[in-house]
Amino acid sequence: MNFQHFILWLKAPIKMTLILTMIKKAVIPVAGFGTRFLPASKAIPKEMLTIVDRPAIDYVVQEAIAAGIEHIILVTHASKTAIENYFDRHAELEQLLTQKNKPELLERLQVIPSHIQITSVRQGQALGLGHAIYAARHLIEPDEAFAVLLPDVLIAGDHADLKQMMQAYARHQAAQVMVETVDANRVDQYGIVDVRDELQPGQSIAMQGIVEKPALDQAPSQLAVVGRYILPGQIMQILADTPAGQGAEIQLTDAIAQLDQVDAYLMQGQSFDCGSPLGYLQAIVHHAHQHPTFGAAFRELIKHYNHE
Repeated sequence: MNFQHFILWLKAPIKMTLILTMIKKAVIPVAGFGTRFLPASKAIPKEMLTIVDRPAIDYVVQEAIAAGIEHIILVTHASKTAIENYFDRHAELEQLLTQKNKPELLERLQVIPSHIQITSVRQGQALGLGHAIYAARHLIEPDEAFAVLLPDVLIAGDHADLKQMMQAYARHQAAQVMVETVDANRVDQYGIVDVRDELQPGQSIAMQGIVEKPALDQAPSQLAVVGRYILPGQIMQILADTPAGQGAEIQLTDAIAQLDQVDAYLMQGQSFDCGSPLGYLQAIVHHAHQHPTFGAAFRELIKHYNHE
């Protein structure tokens, strides 16, 4: 073996590692009934409620695509066909807009790039988040890492937090859980992570565990789980063997606790809990402020109401 061949041989394992850690799939569980949004969610999936001019689920899918995801797996329910229809083509409407010479509307209608694959799988019973993720097991290889994005959480900002989590997984070969700092009086509303060292925004470090909704005096930190995960494919086999826990449901956190190493990633952007009506309204106000077309007019409208 000459020197040049030797160098190529040394580089080969590194190159293979990078290939194996490329993350191209994301699982988004959308099977829940959204009872906090009744009566609206009786007829409309809560994920299809609009944030300004786009349904909430579109923001989550676009976040995944921006991070490099190419295959979106929606874990859905029979009552959620509106979500599947939204991401499907509407040939008749496209033809109508073409005939009426409305290219701007036609462009807005085509929300998903052609190279993106969207697959829907059904969750037969609502048996917890872990059970929902497990419903996608036939689409995830045992050695394939994948992302999980909870649709109730919208992430705003230009920090590419999900992509940075994917890069952290490639560096550390450890599952990643996104967290954010919450006020002390709110720790009992979230899963709180236990970390030994100080965590800076955009940084990922090993954690010791997650405590579900602890009292303030028992909380290991003020770092709350946000709803974004990077998980190894082996989590599917762990979920298969995970017994039902709190609420007679298969909990994702119980399965994550069985992984050899899990890192907490502290987000840099801003999150909105669109699973609650108030969080949903906050997301609308934020995105209306930032809207490229009528953001300025909306800000003036808010000023008007503030002065009444």
